[in-house]
Order: sequence, then structure tokens, then C-alpha cells
Amino acid sequence: MATTSFPDASPSRKKTAATAVPVRRGLTAAPDHVTPAAACTAHLSPRDLTVTAAEPEFARQFGLSADDICGRGLLELLRSPAPGLLRKQFTALSSGRSRRFKEKVTGRDGDGRNFAADITAIAVRQPSGGLVGVVVLLRRSAEAGTGGPVLSALDAQVLEGVASGESTVQMASRLYLSRQGIEYRVGQMLRRFDAPNRPALVARAHALGMFAAGQWPPRVLPERVR
Repeated sequence: MATTSFPDASPSRKKTAATAVPVRRGLTAAPDHVTPAAACTAHLSPRDLTVTAAEPEFARQFGLSADDICGRGLLELLRSPAPGLLRKQFTALSSGRSRRFKEKVTGRDGDGRNFAADITAIAVRQPSGGLVGVVVLLRRSAEAGTGGPVLSALDAQVLEGVASGESTVQMASRLYLSRQGIEYRVGQMLRRFDAPNRPALVARAHALGMFAAGQWPPRVLPERVR
């Protein structure tokens, strides 16, 4: 098992050591990286994206110990709203086309509940430019405690209509709202889910576990409705 080395933890430097991202001597990461508050860290093999070392708090997000998570593939632990997106992002990182990226993801905790999070992946390179590792910072979102957003009953009905392919006019007729009212609610959800369009909104809602599995037309889970 790989081990993680930490910066000098002498009393005069404890505050700096607590927030620094551990990087091997002689290697360089993106110089402008900043560890987000409450983020936890893992190191990945650039070859297959398996976890080589992790802070206990990172492993705890998935109900694992720091030892147990080593050797697990990150793409098995996390999902992206768009299938294949995470793999493409990591491919760009490995090829040198990007130095870092940030993406919204979902994971599953030790109790089998989904949680939402942001990850930032940073390439760790030798001075010559060769990629030797990847550092991943994970920060659970404010809505992580419920595994996803909680919607009003009306917003849930609008989301169900979007997911089933209804037009604005059809939803307005079914819900006895104006077209402007439907567009306003859809726009609010696009911002809340950080989605650029309606298909992306549906994909992100699916990734967050908002819908009942195997049900058509789509129905938002009761626990996601207040």
C-alpha cells in the first residue's frame, strides 16, 4: 500500500500543514491550486485512476477506511451526471490538454445513500512534464445530507414533465400554469442543478437519485418532495 507523506508539522507550522496538499519532493502540481474549505484529499494512479493513498475523511465519505479504499477505482466510487464525462476529463488531464478540472459528482456512503459533491482533480507532474500522479479534492455539497435537492410539490411535477419530454405548453396545460410560470420554474431548477439546458437538468437529477427507479413516466421520489 502506498503511503502519504505530510509537510513539516512543527508547532510553528501546524496551520500551514493542515491545509497543504501533500506532493512528493521533486514533483510539481498546478501552481494556482487552492484546497477548498472542508475538502478531503486522495491520490490516484495516473495509469488506472485507482486510489493509492487517501485521507481518512475521504475514505469515510464512502463508508471505508483509509486502508480499504486503496486500490479502489475512483470511477467506481463516483458518478457524473453525464455518462463518460469523468473519464474524458481525466483523459484530458493525463494527455496534458488540461492541468486541472472541477466537476459535480455523486457518490454513495456507507449506508447506501447517495450524496452530492464537487471534485477538483489536479495533475502532479515532474519538472520534465511527465505525469506521475493525480490529486483529487472532494467536498460534499450543502445538499449532501439528503443525497440530493428537495423540491416543492409543484417543482417536482415540472421536473417530471421535463423528464418525460413534455413541452412548456403541455406542462402549462396539465398544471394550470402560464407558459411564463413553467419557464420560470424550469429556469430556477437549471440554476439550482447547475445545468445548461433541459437534457442536462434531467441527467443531473437522475445522477442525484431524484427519480424512482424503473418507473415511467418519471416520478420524483417522495423523500425528495417537501
